[in-house]
Amino acid sequence: MSQFSSPLDNIEVASPCSADWEQMYGDERTRFCGQCEQYVYNLSGMTRSDAEQLLASTEGRMCVRYFRRNDGTVMTKDCPVGWAALRQRTRHYVGAFASLLLALLSGIMVFSMFARPESTIGELQVPLASPTPTPMPLMGAIAPIKEVAHQKPHADIPEPPTGPWRGTPATGRERFEIGKRRVMESTGDTE
Repeated sequence: MSQFSSPLDNIEVASPCSADWEQMYGDERTRFCGQCEQYVYNLSGMTRSDAEQLLASTEGRMCVRYFRRNDGTVMTKDCPVGWAALRQRTRHYVGAFASLLLALLSGIMVFSMFARPESTIGELQVPLASPTPTPMPLMGAIAPIKEVAHQKPHADIPEPPTGPWRGTPATGRERFEIGKRRVMESTGDTE
């Protein structure tokens, strides 16, 4: 009596192709290769039943892509052993990365706790501002007032122009005073 064997277990690639899967157009199951101008079927992207059905229904030349396990069987999308190993490796790498990240953050937190200066609550001091000096009060007896002698202005400063409008005494009828009125005439004084 003969045993039923899956066509996936007996598949062989006659001439391996060097075309890049990522450069082909299509989805994860089927892509079009521009070098051989054929569709390439990803058996590892299909379930086992879909891959077996494709191999049974297709006659003639067909390009396929697949991953083979160490025991010789083809890895498919629904393969529990292959995907379990992949998930286990992924969990291992994610756990290692999380542990590394946690150790790094813990080290930063411990360093920041000891490197932080002590803060005190109190008056805020501005380090760059210089304080304004407060004037000191003067006490004592008042000195006698000295009269200031009128000095002639320096030679560099011009004398102000003279005239009746700049404070020079007026002659004749141009002189006015506040209080009693006195009129001066050129011939004589009258009150």
